[in-house]
Amino acid sequence: MAHSLLELEDLRFAWPGCAQDCLHIDMLRVEAGETVFLHGPSGCGKSTLLSLLAGVLLPQSGRVALGGVHWGDLRAGARDRHRVDQVGYIFQQFNLLPYLSALDNVLLPCRFSTRRREAAARAAGSPQAAAQRWLAGMGLDAAVWRRPAHTLSVGQQQRVAAARALIGQPGLVIADEPTSALDEDRRDVFLDLLLAACAEAGSALVFVSHDRRSAPRFARQIALPAINRAAQGAGEHA
Repeated sequence: MAHSLLELEDLRFAWPGCAQDCLHIDMLRVEAGETVFLHGPSGCGKSTLLSLLAGVLLPQSGRVALGGVHWGDLRAGARDRHRVDQVGYIFQQFNLLPYLSALDNVLLPCRFSTRRREAAARAAGSPQAAAQRWLAGMGLDAAVWRRPAHTLSVGQQQRVAAARALIGQPGLVIADEPTSALDEDRRDVFLDLLLAACAEAGSALVFVSHDRRSAPRFARQIALPAINRAAQGAGEHA
């Protein structure tokens, strides 16, 4: 039986000390190469769900699998390896290493993942050439590549973070509110670059935002409150 790239079934998650689930989702599927816009108000559990999809958190019950591998079946070290092999993550605050150059930040996944290092080499001849290609594809001039990340503008850091997520063609790219600090014009330019880059890499994209103006550009839109039974239950008793 063929698997979806990302499969979630009967997920239940509660933070320690909470009397009830904050997430209870019956089913969610993301196919290879699909683009998904996940939205919902602040505090509805979007970032928590992303951490569950990436295996950073494990649910109390249910199944979350990426590439046919159930996160709960892996020990911590194996989860880390599977994550760096299969997931490119664009954080809201970008999480670049400030004193590394833009180029060295992009190369980080290739240092920790043999799979992504080999994929980058196949695509461009070497990981370094692949990193340069992704930086150029993100519209960053070569003069920026050797500069420490902390000297870059917010928009430049955002593009470096995207290039880092995409190098080595991970199966899944997760973007957690990556455009929240950008004005409308820069947001649209970044989305153009990100969607085109994911299509080129063959990566599925799960893009999270509370701002729904960009939603029509994605193949599918999901409202987290609508699929989260825990939130619905809380609403019924509010």
